[in-house]
Amino acid sequence: MLMVKCPSCGTESQYEGNEFRPFCSERCKLLDFGAWTDEEYSLPVEETNLTEEDLERIETALRTGGKE
Repeated sequence: MLMVKCPSCGTESQYEGNEFRPFCSERCKLLDFGAWTDEEYSLPVEETNLTEEDLERIETALRTGGKE
């Protein structure tokens, strides 16, 4: 019997036959889903400052398929 830790609470639970896997319960599954919808999970974003020239080059590349 394969046992895994719930990514939400850390409780060990059976993997096979668990309809909420990898979570241990519906509660943990819903808490994780709620965190996603509240945007608690995110990837770091690097701010960029594009100039008008940069934007024009991007627009030209999109129109021409990358051929200037």
